[in-house]
Amino acid sequence: MKSLNHALSTILVAITPAFANYSAPPSEVPLYGLSSPVYPTPQGNGSSSTEWATAYSKARENLSQLSLEEKVNLTRGYDGLCVGNTGSVPRLNIGPICFADAPDGIRGTDFVSAFPSQLHLASTWDKDLMYAYGKALGEEYHDKGINVALGPVAGPLGRIARGGRNWEGLSSDPYLAGAGMSKVTSGMQKAGVIAVAKHFLLNEQEYRRQPNQTDTPPGEAISSNVDDKTLHELYAWPFYDALYAGAASVMCSYQRVNNSYACQNSKLLNGILKTEMGFEGFVVSDWKGQHSGVASANSGLDVVMPDGGYWGENLTQAVNNGSVSTDRLDDMVTRLIAAYYHLGQEEYPNVGVFSDAIQHPIVDVRADHAKLIREVGAAGQVLVKNINNALPLSAPKFVSIYGFDAEINAQPWETVARYGGGYDVNFGWNTFNGTLITGGGSGGSSPPYIISPFKAIQDRIIKDHGILRWNLWSRNPHVSATTEVCLVFINNYASESFDRPSLTDEFSDDLVNNVATNCSNTIVIVHSAGIRVVDSWIDNENVTAVILAGTPGQESGNSLVDILYGDVSPSGKIPYTIAKKEEDYGHLLNSTVDLSFFPQSDFVEGLYIDYRAFDKNGTEPRFEFGYGLTYTKFEYSNVEVASTGGNTGNFPPAATVVQGGHPRLWDTLFYVSCDVQNVGNYTASDIPQLYVGIPTAPERQLRGFDKVPLEPGQKSKVSFPLTRRDLSVWNVTAQQWELQSGSYPIWIGLSSRDLKLNTTLTL
Repeated sequence: MKSLNHALSTILVAITPAFANYSAPPSEVPLYGLSSPVYPTPQGNGSSSTEWATAYSKARENLSQLSLEEKVNLTRGYDGLCVGNTGSVPRLNIGPICFADAPDGIRGTDFVSAFPSQLHLASTWDKDLMYAYGKALGEEYHDKGINVALGPVAGPLGRIARGGRNWEGLSSDPYLAGAGMSKVTSGMQKAGVIAVAKHFLLNEQEYRRQPNQTDTPPGEAISSNVDDKTLHELYAWPFYDALYAGAASVMCSYQRVNNSYACQNSKLLNGILKTEMGFEGFVVSDWKGQHSGVASANSGLDVVMPDGGYWGENLTQAVNNGSVSTDRLDDMVTRLIAAYYHLGQEEYPNVGVFSDAIQHPIVDVRADHAKLIREVGAAGQVLVKNINNALPLSAPKFVSIYGFDAEINAQPWETVARYGGGYDVNFGWNTFNGTLITGGGSGGSSPPYIISPFKAIQDRIIKDHGILRWNLWSRNPHVSATTEVCLVFINNYASESFDRPSLTDEFSDDLVNNVATNCSNTIVIVHSAGIRVVDSWIDNENVTAVILAGTPGQESGNSLVDILYGDVSPSGKIPYTIAKKEEDYGHLLNSTVDLSFFPQSDFVEGLYIDYRAFDKNGTEPRFEFGYGLTYTKFEYSNVEVASTGGNTGNFPPAATVVQGGHPRLWDTLFYVSCDVQNVGNYTASDIPQLYVGIPTAPERQLRGFDKVPLEPGQKSKVSFPLTRRDLSVWNVTAQQWELQSGSYPIWIGLSSRDLKLNTTLTL
């Protein structure tokens, strides 16, 4: 009854004038399983910066000339050349605004690039590459005439180990994901494209993410039920970074949050996003994610996609009868147009996205992005085992390749490489259809070509005057007694619309063990859209090296060869925790299965997901968060903490809020520094990681990282800034971030468990 009662109360709040200015008092806010109503929607005003102020001024000039019907027309989607298209106002030269997927490359068109997935990008732990990735991606969107790019992604955060869309996001840690959201957003918008931070919020599983979903019982979508502290400190955290970087749009998610649909959840949109976080841009629904008309309008939704949904003429009637105020409609339109002006889109390529179904001019937007894709592809690969210096390879003369993942199409009965299809039939498809460069669904890209591992390795062997033998489809292939190295390729697919059935597969595990039985130098390469457990063969003494090669995009093979042959020393780190067995993830392994009409998913673990959960429960992982090897060794020394002299008192709640929250959240209060030295024989990059123990919070949380290139013998000082937000917790009673008095343990190390230095910070 709780869900039904809340649904009824939401309707009443939306239509009853007595509730028009209601906002829940602080004592009611930290509810669990029920979203407090927050009305009305804050009016955007452009106060975050002079650029936003100018954009709002221009938007209001347009607004003053629009009729009611024209205003409504701009808030809804229409069919067109793009995945989503707003209405237009031809008499004022306001054309349709074009929206398109995906976070790792433009989907469904040609002469565009297939970038590595954003989870692969997170594996680089490289802020410079994150920015360059965002800028290159934005340039392609811009040059195709796409106004709005549907990314970057921090929702899902990766709560569920088998979550189908984890590969689209930027790790299972809010700090790392936030750094990625900031840099990708900045890069994309530098190119003039509106970045859409998504999915806001708590879309952590695919099962029953929508009402009356196929292959599920009839009923509403799953409700992600989370407490106020966890919502702020974990799931909303990366969105603060995206907004502070200037994100001009946010996409609300499909499922319910505390029993109110995310796209009509006034607490999420009015209270957290537009009030606490000071959001100046527009909220767009996920495609068909709107489930009410008046309620979604009054709760803060600004644009509905892909069609009119519950709006269109219905919204016109709602404004005329007072169910939705004129001010609310004006704010929807102003936010949309202001975002357009904020990104300088008055002068924009008039190209559009083209389909294979119609003949069209060739518009090649790839530039030299293949070089960056290759670099990111290599930087995001994680070396997790390397016995007796099996890697890097030293021009072996006899190489054998095994496994379906080595080539574009590996099955003997498939003679033609299959590409394309529909919404959920992107390249990679499933485990046994060839090499995996991306996942499936709306997040999948459209590769102009694929450099497969087989091709790239063969080219290198030809250069070295060697020979190659291969068997890409057998479970128990013949192994030549003369071969010097056996390269085994396996993968693990994931896609939107369903959660993964397993974090492993029997065929692949058997393949690795069968090859290793007959080959004393077996190197395993795993292309995986997320976590892949490896314990069925990781301790096999003949498995000498293992590379987690991720989902690296179109230059996959070249990126891998760069690592295999030592042209690039591996520097990638795992952006999640790999367990010894799937059961070690506990209730965070699978999506919640609730067969009731109002299904519930209670986030009872609170802040303790991924490595935080493993630390709390004393569970030993196979490979911990932040783990990754390279071809050299590093030593750390001389840890120091220095105060900036900034005010460590808490700020008043009534102070000015700009986009990204209270501006003093971003003040740097301390610097932690240390020396890092390369004491090995290879030039390589180290990624020292800073972890902080915050009172009344998980024992250890990532709060800093940097990528440091070092030649053999070279030493460098690394400095990590700690902001007020980095050291704060969310006070559910005061409804603000606060610092606590006490000791804050500090650790610096190679991973979340390989900690080399420690000190203490005192507030």
